[in-house]
Amino acid sequence: MKAMAQLRMCPHCRAFVPSNERVCPYCETEMGPRAVDRREPAGFVAERLPHARFTTTIILLVNFGLYAALTLATMRAGNADPWNIDGRTLFEFGAKYRTAIVLGQWWRLVTAGFLHGGLFHILMNSWVLFDLGGLVEQTYGASRMIVIYFLATVGGFFLSTYWSAALSVGASAGIFGLIGAMIALGLRYRTPLGSAIRSFYMRWAIYGLALGLLPGLRVDNAAHIGGLLVGLGAGYLAGLPEGNARRETLWHLAAAGAVLVTALCFLQMYLWLTRGAR
Repeated sequence: MKAMAQLRMCPHCRAFVPSNERVCPYCETEMGPRAVDRREPAGFVAERLPHARFTTTIILLVNFGLYAALTLATMRAGNADPWNIDGRTLFEFGAKYRTAIVLGQWWRLVTAGFLHGGLFHILMNSWVLFDLGGLVEQTYGASRMIVIYFLATVGGFFLSTYWSAALSVGASAGIFGLIGAMIALGLRYRTPLGSAIRSFYMRWAIYGLALGLLPGLRVDNAAHIGGLLVGLGAGYLAGLPEGNARRETLWHLAAAGAVLVTALCFLQMYLWLTRGAR
């Protein structure tokens, strides 16, 4: 799939062409700049991060920052194994837990997607997110990617809350949403390469869900299925950036709203924790 990451879609004939082409070889339509090239990241950090993975890298940094905080908290709680976070600490930092959500702590549907239960958990999710997130970001653009990831996280943990009362955390609901978005790309744009992309990521989804059925693994397949379905729907409705300024402005506003809601959810978690959760 590395070669697919170097292709983009012609806005006129929907053919996939090399990303360095300025004119579509099939219909001779002039190709505009890629979504990732239109973004204007500002500041010292933005200028030094890979542009094709800027948003993905920010999500990863947030995840690792929270994991560091979880590790410190679990060590202070006397856990002899700092590489596996105890359930109490995960709950305090905003893990999905049905009883708490039913009682009004809705923000856990968001915060749970940025927490991880152990070193292996975060490393595996980060490996997949770095590769897949960069591809989705380059294909759909940062704004669509943020909205899809946010909605898939919420949708995944919503279904998980309905399905199970157990504690649950992890970026995999959002990751499955990105897989769903890539499947949607192949469903919406029916070209030979689109079909190949759809088949490839359908296999990803099947393998990922099958892994959750293996005995001994504590995998929240309900969150995975919820994220996959939401990502599939959101990706299909979103489509690819096509140069419509008004539509792109709406996506920028939606992405800003998703970031704002995420920040407010973590603020709610912090206020709840400081009011005496311990």
